[in-house]
Amino acid sequence: MQSARLPKYLALAEMLTREIAAGHLPDGLPLPPEREMAANLGVSVGTLRKALDTLETQGALDRVQGSGNYVRASGANRSVYGMLRLEKRGGGGLPTADVLSVDVLPKPARAPAFGPSAQGHRIRRLRRLDDDPVALEEIWLDGDAALPFAAADLKDALYLFYKDALGIVIARAEDRVGVAQVPDWRVDAFSPAIGHRVGYIERVGKLADGRPVEYSRTWFDDTKAAYINRI
Repeated sequence: MQSARLPKYLALAEMLTREIAAGHLPDGLPLPPEREMAANLGVSVGTLRKALDTLETQGALDRVQGSGNYVRASGANRSVYGMLRLEKRGGGGLPTADVLSVDVLPKPARAPAFGPSAQGHRIRRLRRLDDDPVALEEIWLDGDAALPFAAADLKDALYLFYKDALGIVIARAEDRVGVAQVPDWRVDAFSPAIGHRVGYIERVGKLADGRPVEYSRTWFDDTKAAYINRI
């Protein structure tokens, strides 16, 4: 099943943010007039204006009365997917996800420490960029960090779900990037076969005080996606 989709204006803001971060909309670029831009994107002017308001709040847009809207590339890493480092090979791509399973299980034996509980909430998802399947995700949240939840509760933006539904804010993360074999729970929509070597990310997510509460593994199709970390 799919995660709950972001509101249309927020998904549009995210798409524009990732286009800015990828350099497709360069710093200082004036955007088209709002009615023209809304028509080109197939949305209402009201939806577009809410998206542009969001970009302005993030610091990714200057809105100059009587002049127009101008891109500010420096603010393009403050979106709801600010910690998502996967992009299409050409940059950008709107993230969505299909939830495959949600379970409470003993934590993986070789996982780094992430919270005091011996059990964790395990989420498996198929990650898409612009609806194209690009990655398999296995996310573990410490069992003491939250009450049980179901697949239907989840949002595309998992960290937004943590914050809004669980009161958990992942403030920073440590990533280790390499290669690994596609796991045996692969689904057909993910092109690389079980056992095939693909891009691999291990992440430990931490609270503001430094306590680790989340551990995740991501296998990504490096013919379609790349790990990007902009500084």
